[in-house]
Amino acid sequence: MDALFSIPVLSLFLLPTLSSYTTSLNLVFFYMTWTTLVLSHPPLRVELFGTLAVRVLFFVLPSLLFFLFDILTPSAAVVLKAQGEAGLPGGSKRGKIRWKEIKVAGWALINLAMGIAIQVAIEQVRTEVFGTKSALKVSMKLPMPWEIVKDLLRGTLGREVLAYIIHRYCLHSQGYSVAKHHQSWYHSLQAPFPLTAHYDHPMAYLLLNFIPTFAPAMLFRFHMLTYLLYLTIISIEETFAFSGYTIMPTSFFLGGIARRTEIHLSSGAEGNFGPWGIVDWIFNSAVGDNIVDDAEAEIEEQEIDEEVKRVIEASKRRIREEERKGRKRRRRRRDEDFY
Repeated sequence: MDALFSIPVLSLFLLPTLSSYTTSLNLVFFYMTWTTLVLSHPPLRVELFGTLAVRVLFFVLPSLLFFLFDILTPSAAVVLKAQGEAGLPGGSKRGKIRWKEIKVAGWALINLAMGIAIQVAIEQVRTEVFGTKSALKVSMKLPMPWEIVKDLLRGTLGREVLAYIIHRYCLHSQGYSVAKHHQSWYHSLQAPFPLTAHYDHPMAYLLLNFIPTFAPAMLFRFHMLTYLLYLTIISIEETFAFSGYTIMPTSFFLGGIARRTEIHLSSGAEGNFGPWGIVDWIFNSAVGDNIVDDAEAEIEEQEIDEEVKRVIEASKRRIREEERKGRKRRRRRRDEDFY
């Protein structure tokens, strides 16, 4: 575990945000940090601890803090919950935490660790057993910006399509035993709360979470830095989308995903099968507002905000003009009294 908290690994994530240098110097320092990390550790270790660092920093720690906030201060947390008391882990702000909620949190962390372990096992089989290239590209050469954007788009859309197909036609189909596990585990929850993004039967978790996330990265052989950025976006999405809170960093992106996640659970899985809702919108399986509705609402809100700003600016100009006229009148009266 010392590699996880080593200076190269931590500076890889913290340097771009904490540094006050220019962009060019930041890029130089970042390249030096990445080069040091690649040269000082085997590729498999870089992949393992890079993946673990992203999951810990952007999902485990914030989700645990949200989970403890819900448990220790339910009276304060209930104000932020979209479903009120039903959105709390215990189902009520007066109820004590039950073994079920502890089990949910524990299984979520076990599933997450299992997914990372399987990722490492896949890499070992590819490189050591079959003698092929690793699933992810770990090299000192940094990916170009367009390459990063292209891979992020392909990974995001690939994850969306895979998750939709598996979720709708496998985990919600009567012909598969894993669907029964998905119903008795995840769909036994009243509402999503922190950490439930990774709570499910292990087999259902691998199908719905691990495969849609890792398969596109392996198919297109992401650069490790691209994969870390891709995994960071997914971890932040999972943290907030399954928090059950109404307050989100972005009302359009994360807010819409969170609403569709809650509706999927509370509606008895009538729709909203994809993580972001893109494929649900295409195949008309969205329940409630779809992603296009969210985009239109955001555009209208921005237009209203711009109109409000224009009205405020016009009011300020009129006030300044009245004050200027008032000062001129007062000076004119003083001059008349003087003469």
